[in-house]
Amino acid sequence: MNTAPFGHGTLPLVALTHPALRIALAYATTENFTGRVLYRETRAFLHPDAARAISRAADAFAAQGLTPVILDAYRPVSVQKALWAVRPDPEFVADPAVGSDHSRGIAVDITLARGSEWLDMGTAFDAAVPQSHHDRGDISAEATINRTILRRVMVEAGFAENPMEWWHYALPRGKNYPILDDTAELQG
Repeated sequence: MNTAPFGHGTLPLVALTHPALRIALAYATTENFTGRVLYRETRAFLHPDAARAISRAADAFAAQGLTPVILDAYRPVSVQKALWAVRPDPEFVADPAVGSDHSRGIAVDITLARGSEWLDMGTAFDAAVPQSHHDRGDISAEATINRTILRRVMVEAGFAENPMEWWHYALPRGKNYPILDDTAELQG
């Protein structure tokens, strides 16, 4: 069992290994709104329930010739605090005192690609602007279509959308899942 980078705990998280998924964790690079590397490695982990749902979504996207790109998955509480310290805006970052579905291991930040080209979604990932909200009339027709495809597949796979962020999807009833601290046990 691989426990890096978060240590040992009681609830396992599983590594995302679906062949149709591309893992491009934004917080494993400096290309994020903090400008800092917040993850030591680029493997993505989820609660097994969320991993099964993202696997269903990956199959559906692949059938359409699309590649789902995972930008974030399980997020340790320490990273949630680091994000909040830079952007204490509950519209776009969950207050760590309340808890994030990422820290429960049941949320993904996701976009789509066709081949090596990322699809136009109207804004960049993590853009803290009104155009990041779903159902905006002030983004391109292409971005609207791409967001619609993303939302339809993710909802059909079992996720709920975040109306404020086109990229954020989480399992419903998140409060049924505990917040996992930085000692969550990882598998895979």
